[in-house]
Amino acid sequence: MTGTNPVHSNEPEVICLGEALVDRLGPLGGDPVVDQPVEDCLGGAPANVACGLARLGSKVAFLGRLGDDSIGARFRELFDTRGVNLAGLQTDLRRPSRIVLVRRDLDGERVFQGFAGDRGDGFADQALSLDELAASWPLLVGKASWLLIGSIPLATPASAQALLWCVEQAQTAGIEIALDVNWRSTFWDPGRSPDSGPDEKALQAIAPLLERASLLKLAREEAVWFFDTDDPAVIARSLPQQPDVVVTDGARPVRWWIGGCVGELAALSPPSVVDTTGAGDAFTAGLLHQLLMDVSSQRDSIKVREMVRFAAACGALVCGGAGGIDPQPSQMQVEEFLGSVAGDVN
Repeated sequence: MTGTNPVHSNEPEVICLGEALVDRLGPLGGDPVVDQPVEDCLGGAPANVACGLARLGSKVAFLGRLGDDSIGARFRELFDTRGVNLAGLQTDLRRPSRIVLVRRDLDGERVFQGFAGDRGDGFADQALSLDELAASWPLLVGKASWLLIGSIPLATPASAQALLWCVEQAQTAGIEIALDVNWRSTFWDPGRSPDSGPDEKALQAIAPLLERASLLKLAREEAVWFFDTDDPAVIARSLPQQPDVVVTDGARPVRWWIGGCVGELAALSPPSVVDTTGAGDAFTAGLLHQLLMDVSSQRDSIKVREMVRFAAACGALVCGGAGGIDPQPSQMQVEEFLGSVAGDVN
């Protein structure tokens, strides 16, 4: 059973499917379970990307499931303010929205260490309903070019079924799949170490998505876990569809194989680092925004490099504030930042 969600008239160019949740940030160097103060920031990779795209001016929809609670209300207000299409947003009247406990070191780097808020039935995002998704899907696909997904919904049977159905429908409709693997071991098994890689079961579950993506975004450790290499060109050639591949590595250079162009770019230094949460999602939003603006299938190395620089600037600017959504930049802010680092063309 769901409530009524506002629906924006804008037909989305990008559909983002997956989790919307709260990142509970502990104090720098502290434990969010026991130390104060904590800061609750709206997040979740697909929600971050949706809000980032909207901030940049792209038309976007979010498909997901939230609890009938204060977190759900905050997200609806945020999405509505940003202009995100909510035709596919579901409301769970029994399960709560998920809270992720985020430990940050003194440099702002973070580790996901567990969850809070479960009342015994799991979280709303784990119960993404295929029936409700199927009902809303026709309202969203008319002008969509991309479906952005991650691997987290595959960790639970109901949400996995809904995600895989959506991927099938997108491919039938000619919508390209953008996959940010976003491996998080604690979503699959809360008892596992947050920095552990995927086991065989997870590898098998995620493999079909890797083989369907037109754009694959990986952190370096994910690239090694899933492909035994961090070389984007080698990864692309190992997959039947030879997708565009981008490999990020925190403050180290980003590398890519896009449209047959191979490249590497030194990370752009943010004006300040408060929290790195959501930097990769802002990068993904920036890259998708650029791909929407340039739909040409013929890309040269200079054009691709500029696309990646724009995306890298989005990621850098997010590090200047807490959480993955509030500090997201506008197109103008990105352009101003790139102008200030015009000499940085490594």
